[in-house]
Amino acid sequence: MRFIAHSGGMTDQHHHDSVPSGHLPALGHRIRHAIRPHSHDHRTDAALEASADGWRALWISLAGLAATAGAQAVVVVLSGSVALLGDTLHNAADALTAVPLGAAFLLGRRRPTRRYTYGYGRAEDLAGVAIVAVIALSCVVAVVAAVQRLAHPRPVSHLAAVAVAAAIGFAGNELVARYRIRTGRRIGSAALVADGLHARADGFTSLAVLAGAGGVALGWTWADPVVGLLITVAVLTVGWRAARDIGARLMDSVDPALTDTAETTLRATPGVLGVAPVRLRWVGRRLRAECSILVDPNSSVVEAHAVAVSAEHRLIHALPQLAAALVHADPLDDTDHHALLADHVAMLATGGDPPGTPPS
Repeated sequence: MRFIAHSGGMTDQHHHDSVPSGHLPALGHRIRHAIRPHSHDHRTDAALEASADGWRALWISLAGLAATAGAQAVVVVLSGSVALLGDTLHNAADALTAVPLGAAFLLGRRRPTRRYTYGYGRAEDLAGVAIVAVIALSCVVAVVAAVQRLAHPRPVSHLAAVAVAAAIGFAGNELVARYRIRTGRRIGSAALVADGLHARADGFTSLAVLAGAGGVALGWTWADPVVGLLITVAVLTVGWRAARDIGARLMDSVDPALTDTAETTLRATPGVLGVAPVRLRWVGRRLRAECSILVDPNSSVVEAHAVAVSAEHRLIHALPQLAAALVHADPLDDTDHHALLADHVAMLATGGDPPGTPPS
């Protein structure tokens, strides 16, 4: 026997309000609907609320970082500080990452199609790759400027203004970092968390600019470019961490605690006699699950289906970020009900093509 229950009416299904012909909504309403469309499904509403939170965090932090970078840029022009230039570039780069993230949030809201059957949620992961690239590019620019300053020393003026700008950079970045990381973790957006880590790195590098200004005040002309290089090393470290997290997400890595929760939930479901390995994957900020359960071999198709649906329902409540679950029910007996697939599974496990695959 083979039973399959799958989710329906969940976060992949969006309700679209009908608009009477001849009555086009106002532009403001259409924009608000694109960002936060209305739905009568509570799980869809939860997903849309998460997306709205992401948008809010994105644009509020963009405004904060843009103001911080603008203030620092004025001091860079006045003082000629390479360390502050590096910090300003990092802040500007962090602000610009709102562009790919915003595009990803919009694209991720599109409904699945026959080509993109899982939807467009992975656009956020691709935005994370773009963020890592921006971090790397800003580091390259800062290194070039620091090396040139070491080769051709120049006095740094307005040290008090540099110190104030560095303090502003730290405060602005730390506030933005906390906001982005907290929101990103709550809605499950790895890209937004990576962006928050980037902002936090920039905040600590602003403190290093303070040290560089102090060194210059003591007559150490090399302090400013050396601090600029140290800042770049620190940001590269954070960039590596962000790249690792985004790469893990693209490789379908999940927290093992989520898998443990899913397995425990399935075992506690009435009618489930056993649980096969559970597979979870992130698609953007939403989880998808593929599960196999063992049921009474004497169950009817309807009874086994009811157990599978009950298991799915419990998973929905146990994993709040779950978008869809496929629960496969197998009868618990001594018969190998998958014997027909054995050759195919073995070939796939060894990296070969399954029997019957036409030559390429």
